Amino acid sequence: MTQEVIVLGDFRLDPGRRLLLRNDQPVELKPKALDILRVLGTAGGAVVTKDALMSQVWPGLVVEENNIQVHVSALRKVLAGDSSGTVHLMTVPGQGYRLLGVRSDPVTVTPAVEAARRRGPTVAVLPFAYLGDDPAQEYFAEGVVDDIITGLSRVRWLAVVARHSSFVFRGAGVDLSHVARELNADYLLHGSFRRSGDRIRVSARLTETADGTEVWAERHERRLGDVFDLQDDIAASILGAIEPGLRRSEIERIRRKRPEDLDAYDLVLRALPHVYKLMPEGCAPAMPLLQSALVLEPEYAFAHATLAWCHHVRFSRGGLDRAEREASIRHARAAVALGSDDALALAIGAFVIWFDAHDTAAAFDLFDRALSVSPSNVVALATSAVALAWSGRPALAIERARRALQLSPFDALRYLAYQALSGARFQSGDFEQAQYDARRAVESSPGFSVPYAYLCAALVRLGSLDEARRAVRQMLEIDPRFSISRFRVTVGVDDAVFNGFAHAWREAGMPE
Repeated sequence: MTQEVIVLGDFRLDPGRRLLLRNDQPVELKPKALDILRVLGTAGGAVVTKDALMSQVWPGLVVEENNIQVHVSALRKVLAGDSSGTVHLMTVPGQGYRLLGVRSDPVTVTPAVEAARRRGPTVAVLPFAYLGDDPAQEYFAEGVVDDIITGLSRVRWLAVVARHSSFVFRGAGVDLSHVARELNADYLLHGSFRRSGDRIRVSARLTETADGTEVWAERHERRLGDVFDLQDDIAASILGAIEPGLRRSEIERIRRKRPEDLDAYDLVLRALPHVYKLMPEGCAPAMPLLQSALVLEPEYAFAHATLAWCHHVRFSRGGLDRAEREASIRHARAAVALGSDDALALAIGAFVIWFDAHDTAAAFDLFDRALSVSPSNVVALATSAVALAWSGRPALAIERARRALQLSPFDALRYLAYQALSGARFQSGDFEQAQYDARRAVESSPGFSVPYAYLCAALVRLGSLDEARRAVRQMLEIDPRFSISRFRVTVGVDDAVFNGFAHAWREAGMPE
């Protein structure tokens, strides 16, 4: 495929795909750094003022000047590796920046290069169509789409087509298959919005381009209040649903792929459905897949995080083996060290560190870092809610669990959010709601033992002792080794919280 790229000595910048290559290998840079490089590169050596950078890289936003300086510093470190000595990123005092040693060439990007740059699918977010007769309203949809592109750019396993490329395809009647070919996108997010009185309705659809299958569709309707808060709210809702929906679609794609063709990303996707069961026998098929992924890519943060979760499950549900605990903590710490800007890796690493290392301060710091990277990450919201509930912080646990369910009500890990809600409401004395949430957790993951423990405690406090004992029997059928003392090893970080449950469990005859 031939396309225009910016050549910088040893480096080649593909602006349309936010991709910088050196010797045909992708260079890790944050999306905003790549946007700055694009602006400077397309200026042909002319001075670009700081104001111009602000307006093109952060359109419509007010940001601190040091944001530019941080990314320029990162660019200089990377470009210093140019062996030709012709590339220089210069500061022009009192004006802005110049990039010297630039030329534009039409080059052929080979399939090998395309494969090398990808650890996951490419998504293009198209302009949303305005279904009305007031063109001035289009600013609202553009704000929503900008926020979605920014949010998706934080998801490490996705490649996101830059806004200036996808927004070329504006207007009604766009041929999606043509757009997909032009942008080389695996998935297209497209939609529409309309305003009716004091209400805004936004519809969004995610389409797999290979066969035109609709992966996900959702409609959001909000009362028109503060327009910027409304944009943020709708964008967050769409983002929260896209990631798990897209991951499910990718997992299905990998299941259809020949095993001998799997790379590290594919191996992790193939492992995920087993991991989500959170029981030792479920995790067993996942572990060799994850280990193989790490042989291919030893610094793959999400593979480390997922393997940490598997070791945690084998430790907590499979016999409290010290070696499993050590392995879970080791891989969790590797995940957070290697994935400092990967919300999923940070969230799972934090969850394991909270459970197995009981380093609550570090775990909650990591949860907060995950949510600062991606505020609508459902896994970060749900896992942190569980830890918060067991740590005696029910109000924040409820807030995060509700948010997780609002963003992605059909997520594979939604039972964690329901567990957090049940635990938090049990502490608050709302036993009726606690048993309702526990039942939802059981329904969402009937083969996982822990939700039955929540249900048992709530039923005891409601006076339904026979039903509570039945919940214990169901739990022990799934996990015959489950006991109060074993469960304390992982979740018993706050004695007051744990003992409240333990008293109820003893009344129902749960093994000590």
